[in-house]
Order: sequence, then C-alpha cells, then structure tokens
Amino acid sequence: MNQGVFVGGGGEGYGEKQYLLNNYANRHGLIAGATGTGKTVTLQILAEEFSAAGVPVFLADVKGDLAGLSRAGQATGKLHAAFAERNATIGFDDFSYAAFPTVFWDIFGVQGHPVRTTIAEMGPLLLSRLLELSDAQEGVLNIAFRLSDEDGLPLLDLKDLRALLTSVGENAKALSLRYGNVSTASVGAIQRRLLVLENEGGAQLFGEPALDLADLMRHDAQGRGQVNILAADVLMKAPRLYATFLLWLLSELFEELPEVGNPDKPKLVFFFDEAHLLFDGAPKALIDKVEQVARLIRSKGVGVYFVTQAPDDIPDDILGQLGNRVQHALRAFTARDRKALKLAAETYRPNPAFDTEEAIRTVGTGEAVTSMLQDKGIPGIVERTLIRPPASRLGPVTPKERAETIAASALSGRYEAQIDRQSAYEMLKARATAAASEAEAEQPREHSRARRYQPSAPSSRKSSRYSAPGSIGEALGQAVLKELSGTTGKRLVRGILGGLFRAR
Repeated sequence: MNQGVFVGGGGEGYGEKQYLLNNYANRHGLIAGATGTGKTVTLQILAEEFSAAGVPVFLADVKGDLAGLSRAGQATGKLHAAFAERNATIGFDDFSYAAFPTVFWDIFGVQGHPVRTTIAEMGPLLLSRLLELSDAQEGVLNIAFRLSDEDGLPLLDLKDLRALLTSVGENAKALSLRYGNVSTASVGAIQRRLLVLENEGGAQLFGEPALDLADLMRHDAQGRGQVNILAADVLMKAPRLYATFLLWLLSELFEELPEVGNPDKPKLVFFFDEAHLLFDGAPKALIDKVEQVARLIRSKGVGVYFVTQAPDDIPDDILGQLGNRVQHALRAFTARDRKALKLAAETYRPNPAFDTEEAIRTVGTGEAVTSMLQDKGIPGIVERTLIRPPASRLGPVTPKERAETIAASALSGRYEAQIDRQSAYEMLKARATAAASEAEAEQPREHSRARRYQPSAPSSRKSSRYSAPGSIGEALGQAVLKELSGTTGKRLVRGILGGLFRAR
C-alpha cells in the first residue's frame, strides 16, 4: 500500500520510516539546513516521489544539480555501493534507478524552453518590487497601468511600458489633475530602473507567447507527473528577478486554478529554493501577499515547499503554515546561529528519546530531523531520519543530454519563437505620427491666415516698426513659423492637440 512520499527511515539510534502523506502534501513544507548538509538531495527525492505518485512538480535548479532528474542513476561504482548500504539500513526494499519525465525551462531561452509573461500579468506591485521603486515611483507606475486599461493600450513587453511612461511624462500636468501628482523625475527614475533590468537580461522575461500554466501540469504516458526544472544558475546573478519571477508564478497559480478543497494528492508541488531572497528587504505589502497566497493556495491543490538555510529566513506568519518539515544540520558558530538553532528546535513536537536542539546541531550529511503531518493534520513527533537515496542521477547532465531532453519534449517549438503583436508601443507611435501629420497639415492654413491679416502699409513713422520689410516684427513671425515647422514645433502642436491621449 502506498503510504505517501517516502522520505527516509532509521537504523540504530534513528526513528521509524517517515512518509509525507499525499493528502496532506498541499499543507506546504520546509526544507532547511546549512550549506552542504543535503538539502538539494532531499528536494530531488521529494520531486521523484511526487512525480511517481502522478503529481507535477516545479522547481528551480540553482546550482545545476537537479537536472539529473531527467536521467536514471548508475548501478555501478562507490556511490551505488553507498546507496545499497543506506537502503539496507532504512529498509527501502523497492529501490530502483529511474529517470523522470522532465521539461527544462529557462527565462533566457538557452538551457530550456523560454518562459515569458507580460508586463500586464506581472502587475504594478510585483514590478515595483522587481525594480526596487520608492512609494512615489510605485504610484506613477500604478497610474501608467490605469491608463493602459482606460485607453486600451496593452502592456506586453518593456518597450510598451517605456512608451507609455514617456507619454505619462509628456502629459504629466494634465494627468496630475486626474490622478494626483505625476513627477517627471519619478518617470525618469523608473525608466532608469527598466534599463538596469534590461541589462540584467530581464527584458527576455516579458513578451509573448506567455507561459500557459497548463503546460506545467502535464503527465507522461505512465501517469507520472511532469518535473519542470527552471535553469536558475545564471538567473541567480539577478536575485531580485529570480525571486519576483517565482512569486509571480505562484500568484498566477493562485489566481487561475479552481478550488479543489482537500484533494487526495496535490495538483502541483512548487519548490521555492533560496527562499530568503523573497523576503530580504521586502515591503510589508509584499510579505502580506505571500502570506495570503500561502494560506489560500492549498485549497487550489498546490503545495509550496520553501528551501532555505535557516527557518528564521521565513517570516513567522508563513513559517507557521509549513506543516511538513525536513531540517538538516544547523551550525551554531555565532550568537545569532545559536538563537536560530534554539528557535528551530522549539517549532517541533518534542520526542522524549532525544534532545531536538542537539539533534539538529549534530545530524550528518544525508541525515535530518523530520516531522510530517499525520492523520487529521496533526504534526508528527520529531524523528531523526536517514534520507533515502535518489533513483535519478545525482548531479548535472551534459549539454548534449540537456539538448536531447529539450528536443524530445512535447512542448518543443511552442515557446521558442517570440511574437510581437500590436500593443502600447505601436499604438502610441501611430497616434504620435497621426498628430504630427495633422500639425503639418495645419501649417499652410496658419501661414495663409497670417498673410491674409497682415497690416496694411503704415500711415506714420510710429507704426512702421511693426510692418517694415526686414523689421523685428516680421523676423519674429518668420521665426515662429520656422519653429512650428521643426521638430520642437511639432511636439508643441502635438501637446496642444492632445494627440497622444486622444479619445479612441
């Protein structure tokens, strides 16, 4: 009988076998521990078990090690011997090597299928977080999104947003009367942050075709869940982009998936590696949003597992919602480390057989202190656990193997070619061109009126200075006409006519 996700077991000095029950897997979880203690392997074996149970998985491959899920492990060498010994110790008799149905994704489109969203789908709150905007700048960005809705200007990529912000800056005075202060300095600051984002490669995230969430929740012919691996080794060089993208994806799942109540197993399991990046320096509004998503998304059948070095990287309100926990070793070298260790131990249901704080400090690599939800959602007693070995390859794949997996994917060719349909940039450009053409057409009529109403010859020396050939008055009139026929004049007339925000 399948009891759920098999995490590991025990031998002498360890507890009973630990299972993460499928019907409580959407109650979220935590994988924590210092660098080098085995968090990545734990993430790998959980992904394997969920996939085998028919649950699709999404995870970010920060170090490139998780790509091995696409290849079966090798039944040779010292590693195989170590695995056999571990399996014998924990009583894992059903172990066998296997590859899992894997789809590679990459924001930059190099190590996997391109994954994109649109500016409109990202929204002003997450975009402000991504760009590190001040409150005033965020307000201007919200005004731009409001205008996008009211004027029917789709925001798909960065050039759309730039064009709209330029229009906002040119019409700042009029917009300030409608929506509150619009500072051109704020517009300029946002434009500079967009340039930084583009230099970091963020421009490739925005555009079409946008990611269809259904493509993350597929199954293979054997009914196993698809393992979606986002290549994040390059993405991690822009940590704010990494964290914001994953939060956007989580928010989209929350918005689009229907309510399912308490399913027998999750519809999707989402692993958020390097989770501290999501909360470092985050404003309260954003943390509140994450808390809301974490609290409610489980009713959509999605389990979220945060992977980080220490539990105190996660805000308390969110940490309290993580029912399934695998705690690898924490090292207490500083006063802060000791405090974090003590707090981590206090979050577990105590086991009279050992001291939890001491166990967290002393467990070795490949071992952990675990607590899984039991029947009726009650946290299990904390146990010392030997983590089971992975069935897939432990480590990265070669570029050739990655290319073979991408080519064999059912999604091959669906996202590779970018589409650039008519959106805000093209529409604003067309309006500006039409306004400029109208201004040019107006020039002959204005010139004709000027000639028609030119004063007759002066009757006295006093009035001659207004009409004499080559006089200052005539020179000024010619200068004005010349200016109106130039670029600056066209811009002035366009502003007077309100061409860029003309009613549709």
